[in-house]
Amino acid sequence: MKTKFSIILGLFTFYFASAQQEDQVNSEMNSAKGITFAHGDMFVEGALQIATGGDRDFYAFNPKFGYFLNDKFAVGGQISFSSDKYESTDTKTNIFGIGGFARYYVLELDKKRFKAYGEAGLGYGRNKVEDPTGSDDSNSLTANINVGLNYFVTKNIAVTFVLANLLSYNSVSPENGPSSNTFELNINLFNNIFTQPKFGLLYKF
Repeated sequence: MKTKFSIILGLFTFYFASAQQEDQVNSEMNSAKGITFAHGDMFVEGALQIATGGDRDFYAFNPKFGYFLNDKFAVGGQISFSSDKYESTDTKTNIFGIGGFARYYVLELDKKRFKAYGEAGLGYGRNKVEDPTGSDDSNSLTANINVGLNYFVTKNIAVTFVLANLLSYNSVSPENGPSSNTFELNINLFNNIFTQPKFGLLYKF
């Protein structure tokens, strides 16, 4: 009898804990509805980009901190690190950078869980290129305009996707060799976020 009672008590406890956890998850999901930004709100965000397979292995990590000046406009700072390696030429490029950005939210959908934005950034980078002949260091200045979105799964946590790099400028000044400048304008050219992952998480506080 005691054994049966213990089993029934254990099953009841497990069922109650599962139901409570499910209610908590549903409550968190519902709390994301109607989320808004306000002056003084802050966020931290980490974006990740990975491209592997074939001749090239590439990854980049870009943590950011932002501060809202009003309900749509935020400014902040960022650091970045990337590594880009080509097996065929045994060439590897490492880049470390710092910079600032301004972000403007232009669209809200799904009861304000879904928020689309445009972002302009400016940064300085220190680059190191290594190949079989040796290594070379250079400095770079970058500017870009991106389009992305946040989807809030709770009132504080959102998934971030960078959908397109509309405009980019890059000026590289090697220690040994001539400087180079590149400019790209990509109108109506959107990345496939599933074949070229560039995503991250945002925490608002």
